[in-house]
Amino acid sequence: MDDLTRRRLLGGTAGLVAGTAGCVGGDANTDADATPTDRELMTSGSSDVDFDHPSATGINDQPTLGDRGRQGVIVAFEDPSCPTCRRFHRNTFPQIESELLAPGDVAYVFRGYPVVYEWGGPATRALEATFARDPAAVWDLKAHYFDQQGQFSTDNVLDRTRSYLDDATNVDGSAVVTAVSEDAAAQAVQTDYDAGQAAGASGTPTFYLFRDGEYQTTVSGAQDFTVFENVLLG
Repeated sequence: MDDLTRRRLLGGTAGLVAGTAGCVGGDANTDADATPTDRELMTSGSSDVDFDHPSATGINDQPTLGDRGRQGVIVAFEDPSCPTCRRFHRNTFPQIESELLAPGDVAYVFRGYPVVYEWGGPATRALEATFARDPAAVWDLKAHYFDQQGQFSTDNVLDRTRSYLDDATNVDGSAVVTAVSEDAAAQAVQTDYDAGQAAGASGTPTFYLFRDGEYQTTVSGAQDFTVFENVLLG
């Protein structure tokens, strides 16, 4: 990776990725649809897996809702600044969470892929730093980014992240911001970026779907719930 690509990864890019299947717009907000207790239960432990696909490289160390050893696994490459990701989380993710994740049939693995707007870079690093401190809180922070997406910029993203974590979670917001400033989460973001590049993710959101440990298909953009259900449950 050249220096320019690395700087864009760590700090974000100023525009859309050319040719992306997602992030072409969207003006609706999303809400956190599961209670903290639900998500604490879904992040309390997950089986280690070894899927033979580049998108799954290192997924045992990634934020995961549910058990990766279940029938279906969604590996999701997302950017907090992506409007299409926000639309997916408003229109599709609540049904995935309630009908596939909560019953235990499917696991959802998040991989940060900051390729849209500049503030998505530090936000993604903040998600990784939050995950290192509280695996459940990372999902709340991600939902907050989508919910308030239009309010974030490169100038305020870390201050707003600190305030949210201090006010709404048990995570020390200042510690997360310090970790971001010191590049403590840079390697985790790099790992996700490399996996996405190797798998051919050209934009966000991009989902790689696995059933019974085998790769099935790639889904791009804010697709309907039935697309995921049909592939993962057959």
